[in-house]
Amino acid sequence: MDPLQERALLLTRRHFFGRAAAGIGVAALATLLQREQPAWAATGSSQGGVPGVLEALHHAPLARRVIYLFMSGGPSHIDLFDYKPKLREYHGQELPASVRMGQRVTGMTAGQKSFPCVAPMFEFRQHGQSGAWISELLPHTASIADEIAIVKSLHTEAINHDPAITYIQTGSQQPGRPSLGAWLSYGLGSETDSLPAFVVMISQGSGNKTDQPIFSRLWGSGFLPSQHQGVRFRTGDDPVLYVSNPPGIDRTTRRRMLDGLERLNHLAAQQVGDPEIHTRIAQYEMAYRMQASVPELIDFSTEPQHVLDMYGIVDHPSDGGFARNCLLARRMAQRGVRFIQLMHRGWDQHGNLPTQIRGQCRDVDRPCAALIKDLKAHGMLEDTLVLWGGEFGRTVYSQGALTANNYGRDHHGRCFTMWMCGGGIKPGITYGETDDYCYNIVRDGVHIHDWNATVLHCLGIDHTRLVFRFQGRDYRLTDVHGEVVHGLLA
Repeated sequence: MDPLQERALLLTRRHFFGRAAAGIGVAALATLLQREQPAWAATGSSQGGVPGVLEALHHAPLARRVIYLFMSGGPSHIDLFDYKPKLREYHGQELPASVRMGQRVTGMTAGQKSFPCVAPMFEFRQHGQSGAWISELLPHTASIADEIAIVKSLHTEAINHDPAITYIQTGSQQPGRPSLGAWLSYGLGSETDSLPAFVVMISQGSGNKTDQPIFSRLWGSGFLPSQHQGVRFRTGDDPVLYVSNPPGIDRTTRRRMLDGLERLNHLAAQQVGDPEIHTRIAQYEMAYRMQASVPELIDFSTEPQHVLDMYGIVDHPSDGGFARNCLLARRMAQRGVRFIQLMHRGWDQHGNLPTQIRGQCRDVDRPCAALIKDLKAHGMLEDTLVLWGGEFGRTVYSQGALTANNYGRDHHGRCFTMWMCGGGIKPGITYGETDDYCYNIVRDGVHIHDWNATVLHCLGIDHTRLVFRFQGRDYRLTDVHGEVVHGLLA
């Protein structure tokens, strides 16, 4: 068939409108990129950057960036932060039905005939002017008691790891929604064009070595454009996959290849109209810039020895990389990364809790406290929101046999503890209260939707107004729930 005749036959009405839509999309993108005062520009960054969809913030921001220290597996709030002296009296006694109130339990303890209460084996003391009760397992965290807000009344409906982590990260127990970091990248954009807006780092703890896996969809972009998904950094000399040039390819050659590839992608975008092609172009360019920015980022030779010592990078090389990741988080924050998430595995103590939780606390206690002190020393704590915690807590009753020196705890979502610091959060407070069994909330409950609403509020975003229309519905991080917890704000 004649090529011109074939083209005329292929140019159907549907094809015509599809091509027209591509042109409209490009015009809309150009409009977004040319706005005079995008939300990210209000931060005063001088490192370049990429604007988000918010033309202006909904209110004055308290923070510019977030560092999320996620303790994957569910740390035991009972053994770390939520001090209950009466548990000594209840130790070994059956959990009263009036306290449990028919709560469903996981399949791991559903078959138990007895649910004996377990008092923690560790001592608690009050610290700082705030008088916060903190376990002996966290002496370095105790030294920043007056900097952090300890929230003891978090709660969630999820009782198993995967839906619980998915829920607190994305606002839904079902996979497929954008994560918190992706929402912030989408809404606020990036303060730098040489590093991603959203970075994830994972470390293996010394507690439960066979803890549940961490899936990449937890930092995915869901139905948002894929440029907003998190970029995972790994340990070693090549922290980002597929960024370094292979042997025989120098930077000049790579530039020529990318220029040619960009021309081909632009032709494909004109023909197909898929917005993901523009994302692909942007990601190739980001990777090229990261070839220069990442080596400088991970080079600790410019850091004073006392800073390395403060994080414990030299003293505790067996921490799975968490200490190194904390220092990297501060360096990324300095360089304009919007959302930095550290995920530390190993907190799932169904058995052998006294031994495992000691190792986990040694992993994270010193680096977390060092990060807060380091941010403060650099004048960055006031506009950096730091979050610490997991997907749920642990049960007051023992999973398996309770012995004189050993016990385990199952998952517990009715109440658990997290802390926040910096970025407009009121320092040195304890928020919320649980009952004497550390089982139910008795005052100031904070649902995970409230938690995420508060995080967005600190960044100048009304959580009900950062939305994305998908399949005929407006979606947001907090679904149709959530209230800002004003009692946590400075």
